[in-house]
Amino acid sequence: MSQTYLLGIDNGGTVAKAALFGLDGREVAVASTRTEIVSPQPDQTELDADRLWQATAETVRRLIGEHAIAPRDIAAVACTGHGNGLYLVDDGGRPVRPGIFSADMRARAYVERWTAEGVDRAVRPLTMQALWPGQPNSLLAWLQDREPDALRRARWVLMCKDYIRFRLTGEAWGELTDMSGTSLLDVRSGGYSQEILEAFGIGGVREKLPPLRLPHEVCGRVTAEAAEATGLAEGTPVAGGMFDIDACALSSALTDEDTLGMTLGTWGINQYVSAAPVVDGVFMTSRYCVPGYYLILEGSATSASNLEWFVQQWLEADTAAVCAQSRPLYERINAMVAQSPRIETGPLFLPFLYGSNVSPSASACLVGLRAGHSRGDVLRAVFEGVVFAHRTHWDRLLRVRPTPTRIRASGGAARSDVWMQMIADTFQVPVQVPDGSELGALGAAICAAVAVGAHADYPSACQAMVRCSRRFEPNAQLESYYAAKYARYCRLVATHNDFW
Repeated sequence: MSQTYLLGIDNGGTVAKAALFGLDGREVAVASTRTEIVSPQPDQTELDADRLWQATAETVRRLIGEHAIAPRDIAAVACTGHGNGLYLVDDGGRPVRPGIFSADMRARAYVERWTAEGVDRAVRPLTMQALWPGQPNSLLAWLQDREPDALRRARWVLMCKDYIRFRLTGEAWGELTDMSGTSLLDVRSGGYSQEILEAFGIGGVREKLPPLRLPHEVCGRVTAEAAEATGLAEGTPVAGGMFDIDACALSSALTDEDTLGMTLGTWGINQYVSAAPVVDGVFMTSRYCVPGYYLILEGSATSASNLEWFVQQWLEADTAAVCAQSRPLYERINAMVAQSPRIETGPLFLPFLYGSNVSPSASACLVGLRAGHSRGDVLRAVFEGVVFAHRTHWDRLLRVRPTPTRIRASGGAARSDVWMQMIADTFQVPVQVPDGSELGALGAAICAAVAVGAHADYPSACQAMVRCSRRFEPNAQLESYYAAKYARYCRLVATHNDFW
């Protein structure tokens, strides 16, 4: 007996992922292919856009083939992916240069100049977000000066998931949630702004910005060429899709203002939905996929990737031994942290290996080590440091909103019960973890369901497709410990400003 499926595609930069879901949101099958980010010059991070499409197509084909899925049983497809960065293509969707990843820093000087000249303050009432080098406005200014021929040959300026959708359908569309995070739109009106483009000195690119659609609008159907590459059925509808922060929010059922979504991955994302925009005082306000709402976000690259680095650099020798014991490495790490005593004056870790939320020049450090400390104590410091970086963003959000009633957590660190309990104890609110291993793809699948009418709207789709089976209640007795430790963390940050 056939079953109806929804396909979510997620391109975060380093991995192309595809996942199939039933109409009830249950994960049926997952496949992934690693993609390569290269650095041709210092501060530059790029992807081969053709290879990105090939990896995505191969992933979808493998998913369908290995799990014996009838392509006609896939009712709809939607894509999500990293926001910002830049993908320039010609009329046929062929890349005119490598794609640029959102962590790219080549345009830093443009952001510094715009900040010094007050351009950021002038456009902030329209863009509602901070400026940073990996945004398309900065990259387009750089390309206009450094690679004018590539910009001239480009027909469309696309975001990552819009590029993948173009390769699936042959139709060029921008999508509102993604484009509203680029500093190219008037976020309140939801349209491109020539005033903003002129302020950044890139007024001539307006004709290269694709027409805008909503996430749940059908933005084309799988072409014969794409069907051959992916194994999908020709004519399968493809929804607009959404910014990856929206996909994570949607798969956490953020459909009201009481819940805060927290993603612990490469970036630490802390966000909530609001019927009213926040123009200033937060990192980013963008349009949310649920009509009538904005997504209010504080975030930085200060999250769980710090643990990945620590594992690769300091625990790699243990991996073979741990595998031989049939005990997963991260299970052992969780046990070491759980067994490490909570000591207010214990080691502190600043999780600034990949970025900072306090100073552009800040770097990571581990402070307070003594000979008697164990690896478990150091790992506890890493766990706590990541939580405290999220607390920094939490404090900024609480300047513009009341305390949320719950946190919905996602990302790699959400697999750790120890880490989730630490968050509940630090923030003193319950933490819930949605079921599933690919929540970005689930958010895209929810979008696909609404696009083809499988569910009437996002709230009803979330009610049917999202479930949380893990919940962590705060321990009131630990509130004072984490408050005092966080205060020490903040003092350590302050004392390092002169050093940085």
